[in-house]
Amino acid sequence: MSTNPDAPDGLRADPPMPSPDAVAFVVFGVTGDLATRKLMPALWALHTQGSLHPDTRLVGYARSEGDDQALRVRMRDALERYVGPVDEDAWRDFGARIHAVRGGYDDPEGHRALGARLGQLGLPRRLFYTATPPSTYAGIADAMAEAGLNRAPEGGWARLVIEKPFGWDEDSARELNARLRASFDEAQIYRIDHYLAKETAQNLAVLRFANTLFEPVWSNRFVDHVQITMAEPMGVEGRGAFYDEAGVVRDVFQNHLLQLLALVAMEPPARWEADAVRDEKVKVLRAMACPHADRAVFGQYVASGAMPGYQDEDGVAPDSTQATYAAVQFDVHTWRWSGVPFYVRSGKRLADKASEIVLHFKTPPHVPFELGGPLAADRLVLRVTPNEGIRLHFNAKLPGQGIRLGRVSLDFAYERRFERPSPDAYETLLLDAMLGDATLFMRSDEVEAQWRVVTPLLECADGGAAPQPYPAGGRGPDAADRLLAREGRRWHPPGDPADGTGG
Repeated sequence: MSTNPDAPDGLRADPPMPSPDAVAFVVFGVTGDLATRKLMPALWALHTQGSLHPDTRLVGYARSEGDDQALRVRMRDALERYVGPVDEDAWRDFGARIHAVRGGYDDPEGHRALGARLGQLGLPRRLFYTATPPSTYAGIADAMAEAGLNRAPEGGWARLVIEKPFGWDEDSARELNARLRASFDEAQIYRIDHYLAKETAQNLAVLRFANTLFEPVWSNRFVDHVQITMAEPMGVEGRGAFYDEAGVVRDVFQNHLLQLLALVAMEPPARWEADAVRDEKVKVLRAMACPHADRAVFGQYVASGAMPGYQDEDGVAPDSTQATYAAVQFDVHTWRWSGVPFYVRSGKRLADKASEIVLHFKTPPHVPFELGGPLAADRLVLRVTPNEGIRLHFNAKLPGQGIRLGRVSLDFAYERRFERPSPDAYETLLLDAMLGDATLFMRSDEVEAQWRVVTPLLECADGGAAPQPYPAGGRGPDAADRLLAREGRRWHPPGDPADGTGG
């Protein structure tokens, strides 16, 4: 197979994919929603792809009653519900690997029983996953340490995966970090954000650092502003009580959206490895100015047609002032990005489902053609969800006599270009954790820096002022448009329409 860099597409030899050793994969809260809806399908996919070592075992730890067989039945039911029909031969092997241990999350006796079962399995490499409520994380870590599970047997390792949300604010995040580091080394802790494992989010680095076409223009010399959007058509989906406490800033800004921003704005690391990458992201977060109140818009969806309003959702207070939408201008005070605003928005019950990053380039200083109106700016759109891919919008001459400009696009979509489908984010992250690759996981200083950035937003959102109403199924509050309009800018329409309008 050719290794010539100029060889036709698809003929370059790729390095072999690494394969993990046999692991004892322990899931705290194995009967909960996250484990059954996300973790089990991801592990099943890794198994059917041949990515799991044949001696890997899944150990489910829960407070509820049940032996190995009961847990296996429950996990198969979960796969049939969230994945579809289960191949019998594949399940026979996979199901036999599932084991159950009962105990309280912060109960040292339960953790000692877990340790005894792990000893029987004879696997010194152990990955522990907290698919549990955030309030249990510190107690789990303390009980693990008391039972000796924070240190692996000779020749092995012990790693702890922590789900989001990581803390409730900057102080609680610092406290949780301190509790975890009292029992675990920082290198053992894997703080997960599944958005970092989206193919387009990862492809940001390749787009910039493996192509001379893009990196030279990736700065304030050529970029006018950056937009990051996460639009969701669904409401709170049964999470009303949680969401009414958390709101949009804690739910997606502090983690998903700031992580995407950091990937866009980071400097090239010396090597694409965990500490080097995370060092550069932390530099971005530390260079970010806390947004002023006049650069933030908060909204809350109200009933429209058959769609209920936020205050009508189960678990939500009827007079709630919690924000379900926010649009914020962030500034990154670095040499590369000084003067370039980063507009970030997210909301529930919007018209579209779209997560995307849009770089709006500056227009040329002089255009020698007669134009009927303002020249549209070039835009690079990275679609994170759905239909992951990249599209470049630019100006071109329309056919015919004379010079008339029209918008055209160059489009790359993963599903059309590659025969292999993009892996689910959890498949990528679970495999990375087994391999010990922490590049896509967050470090303690990174998490604390994120909380520092959003603290002023939390103070505004938690201040009790009523957010601006917007109709369910709409575009969000009008004030979000005015946030950009005062600088002569417009939001790129979510979903990245091919005609390139907006912006």
